Amino acid sequence: MGTATAHKHRLPAGPALVTAARSAFERAGDQWTDLRATVFDVLINFEKPASAYEITDAVSKATARRVTANTVYRILDLFVASNIAARVESSNAYIATAHPDCRHDCIFLVCDRCGKTSHIDDDRIAGDMRAAASATGFMPLRPVLEVRGLCADCA
Repeated sequence: MGTATAHKHRLPAGPALVTAARSAFERAGDQWTDLRATVFDVLINFEKPASAYEITDAVSKATARRVTANTVYRILDLFVASNIAARVESSNAYIATAHPDCRHDCIFLVCDRCGKTSHIDDDRIAGDMRAAASATGFMPLRPVLEVRGLCADCA
C-alpha cells in the first residue's frame, strides 16, 4: 500500500479557491474572462463531478443566455491543462481541483452509488505507475488513476 505525499496541501475554499484558480490559470498564460469565471463558479458549486452538458445548462441559466457545449468543453480543456479542474474519466465528468497550485497525478475515489468523488495524492503509486509505463518505452503524459467503489457514507 502506498504512502501519502509528505507535503501538506493548502486547500482553499470559496472565494480563496476562485482566487487560487484564477492565479494558476493566468500563470499558465490564459485570460480569466467573465465566461470562464462563470464556468468555474458553476463547477465549484456542483457537489459531485459534473458533465459538460450539466455545466453548460447551469452556465446558460446563470448568464441568462444560451452557451454551447462546445464552448464549455473548450473552457474545461483549458481548466484541466491549467490544473484548476480535473476530468474524472470513468464518469466523463469534471471536478474543480482542490489545490490548483500543486500538480499531482490524483487518485480519484468514485462512489458507484452516490457519485461522490474525492481524491488522494500518493506520489509513490503515481510514480511507480509512470515508471512501469516508461520501462516499456511508453511515455506517460497523463496517468488516469481511479478507484470505483463505495464511499464511507454508502458503504
